[in-house]
Amino acid sequence: MHFKTHTEAMENILDFFLYNEISPKEKLGPTGRTIEAKLLKRINAVIAIMRDVEKTQTKPTVAMLQSLFVMEEPNKKPLIVEKKYAEEKKEVRFREIESMRFTNEERAKR
Repeated sequence: MHFKTHTEAMENILDFFLYNEISPKEKLGPTGRTIEAKLLKRINAVIAIMRDVEKTQTKPTVAMLQSLFVMEEPNKKPLIVEKKYAEEKKEVRFREIESMRFTNEERAKR
């Protein structure tokens, strides 16, 4: 917007101040730099809070949950099997009996 005279420009400036109810003598508020500095401080504070929460809550909780899911190898116990499915070891039994007989016969001869 271009004005033909300085008077016309000054009238428009004064109208602007009256219409928006502001005074050229008072401060309009924080500048962009101060707003940016305040935002950076708040962002840094939020980051510090998040790091603290991660250190004190998240990491220990994750460690506990992982320890719950760690699989340890169970002690190997022999399976309990019904007699009809159990393996028969007749040969060993007969050998033991024969060896017992032989020793008993030898004893009888002596």
